[in-house]
Amino acid sequence: MEAIDIEKKLALFEDHWSPRIIASVNEHEVKLAKFKGSFEWHQHKDSDELFLVLEGSFTMEFREGSVHLGEGQMIVVPRGVEHRPVADVECSVMLIEPKGLINTGDGELNEVSTTGTWI
Repeated sequence: MEAIDIEKKLALFEDHWSPRIIASVNEHEVKLAKFKGSFEWHQHKDSDELFLVLEGSFTMEFREGSVHLGEGQMIVVPRGVEHRPVADVECSVMLIEPKGLINTGDGELNEVSTTGTWI
């Protein structure tokens, strides 16, 4: 066991919308990601998703509205709810998701689809 330095982990990558796994807890992965621009609309029919803003801010858009999140704020998107994160400027986010969750949801895999890589 050792401490995980989140700032050091965030410094290891620059790409957006490509989560990196920093820990595993029971059947879940703790991931770090950088957001910039808008992601695609998607949903996870069998899984909730937790987003915690570490640096900056972003807006979680839903078909019926949106929620703006700043540093230190989090949101849990319930399973089956269509959503897309949008960040006007780069922000850093921690995600907690079931192992193997595809970040593009239940649709087809594409170039931004990933289950995350360990850093």
